[in-house]
Amino acid sequence: MISGAHVIIYSNDADADRAFFRDVLQFPAVDAGGGWLIFALPPAEAAIHPAAESETHELYLMCDDIEAAVRDLNSSNVECSAVTDEGWGLLTHVSLPGGGKLGLYQPRHPVPDRIGAA
Repeated sequence: MISGAHVIIYSNDADADRAFFRDVLQFPAVDAGGGWLIFALPPAEAAIHPAAESETHELYLMCDDIEAAVRDLNSSNVECSAVTDEGWGLLTHVSLPGGGKLGLYQPRHPVPDRIGAA
């Protein structure tokens, strides 16, 4: 029934953030017309968390080695916050060129593709 998901990241500088996803994160993309890039994402998972307000959604990228990922990002002059231990994983926030922040974490919880889920 469902064939995929579409994530939207709002930005104060969409061109700079698109270049970041293309050049720094090296996500493959297609041009939907006029330079409007649509990026392929790595395998994903979704979690439903309780909240008093359900108007906000978050996007976190995941990695297998947070320290190596931060080093790679820093070598591309990308600022990352200090890595914190959240129990469920090791977390940093990546500064996007458009002024936003993107969560990046090394999970400690089971990951669906690693436990046999389709």
